[in-house]
Amino acid sequence: MSRAYQNLGLTPEASPLTVLRTAIRRLHPDTLAVRSWREARKRYYRELLQAHAAAQVASNIPQPAEAG
Repeated sequence: MSRAYQNLGLTPEASPLTVLRTAIRRLHPDTLAVRSWREARKRYYRELLQAHAAAQVASNIPQPAEAG
C-alpha cells in the first residue's frame, strides 16, 4: 500500500471523492499553483485512488460500479 495513501488516514469505507478531496487539501497551495506540475499531480491522484481501491479489495468492501 502506498505510504502517501496511508498518511491520508482514511478508512477503506471512504469514497474515492473523499480520497481526492483529502489529498488536495494536504497539498501546499504553492504546489497546486505550479502549472508545470499538473501531470505529476494527476499521477499522484491516480496512485492514491489505486491504493484506495486495493485497500477496499483487501477489506472486502464493494466498490461502486463504473459508469458506462
